[in-house]
Amino acid sequence: MNSIDQEVILPILQQSKTIAIVGLSPKPDRASHRVAAYMQKQGYRIIPIRPGSEKILGETCYPSLAEVPSDLTIDLVDVFRRSEETLPVAQEAVAIGARGFWLQSGIINDSALAVTNNAGLLSVQDRCLMVEHRRLAHLL
Repeated sequence: MNSIDQEVILPILQQSKTIAIVGLSPKPDRASHRVAAYMQKQGYRIIPIRPGSEKILGETCYPSLAEVPSDLTIDLVDVFRRSEETLPVAQEAVAIGARGFWLQSGIINDSALAVTNNAGLLSVQDRCLMVEHRRLAHLL
């Protein structure tokens, strides 16, 4: 196991109970939907962040992280947005008090990660949450 696994990924998977998924698609063939459905089946609560949708995977959708009711504690913000759109999401994740920030495979934004790391969030970029969960499931 490498240091990012021990220091960042494993703690995120162990400590997160509620995951806000920014850009969650209602279409089952999309990666965001597959990842969310998988994580939900593993016992995590999913909070869809998608303007214009009412429910995805049986959960109420919210247009933004800021509009999630304060009684719903978000542990991890998982992002399915283009790299250049992630900095404001990182800032929102910090503002709502999330403990982790995750940019999915192919999404890289060092500025967004700097914002979340500087605020003390455990942060990952360019990795798939589902793949990492499957890879480390024997340690959870």
